Amino acid sequence: MGQQLFIFGAAFLGSAVESTEALTIVLAVGLTRGWRAPLMGTLVAIVLLAILVIVFGQLIVTTVPEWALKLLVGTLLLLFGLRWLHKAVLRSAGAVAMHDEERAYQETVNQLGETVTRRDWIGFILALKGVFLEGLEVVFIVIAVGGTGHGWPAAIAGGLAAAVVVAATGVVVRKPLARVPENTLKYAVGILLTSLGTFWAAEGMGASWPGDFLSIFVLAGVFFAASRLAVTLIRTPALA
Repeated sequence: MGQQLFIFGAAFLGSAVESTEALTIVLAVGLTRGWRAPLMGTLVAIVLLAILVIVFGQLIVTTVPEWALKLLVGTLLLLFGLRWLHKAVLRSAGAVAMHDEERAYQETVNQLGETVTRRDWIGFILALKGVFLEGLEVVFIVIAVGGTGHGWPAAIAGGLAAAVVVAATGVVVRKPLARVPENTLKYAVGILLTSLGTFWAAEGMGASWPGDFLSIFVLAGVFFAASRLAVTLIRTPALA
């Protein structure tokens, strides 16, 4: 039960971050050029992404041995999580500017222009591209998190729940999700994916963890402590 909840949480948080970025693009297109084209682009992107999950996710799980799958997926999760954690540490330390959804929204609006034709191919393609590219990140998270430990149902449920929550929020507010703490989410997801990746990669190499899946919570604590230490060191001015 605890393992399934952890998988659900990791998939939900990671998918929520990417869904928020995709929603920002769709909102920018819809509010400036009308809703028909971006909604159609979003629908097409979702169908393509669903096909990827069904085809490649099932193919990977049914053809790759469990030990090799854990090693492969664990390594990819570790690399993916470290990338997010690295950016989150730099942002927390003030070395890199915080990601601003409001600014990203305005930049998208400025790129759209004011001329809208009856068949708005620009709005359609922009929404399709944005949702598909951000959705690929969601697909990777769902496949990686759910691909081992029989966690497919929990991972898919987490990804779908995140998409529904973010979409519902977008329908209600009809504006950029500037108040969503995306950078905090990325920090948390970075720690979760890094911990999960370390756990599965080590298991794929034959290691045995004390306490089995509970070791992931210990790993998460270690990575969190190390990341906070890194933030402190980066903030500390170098001695002359």
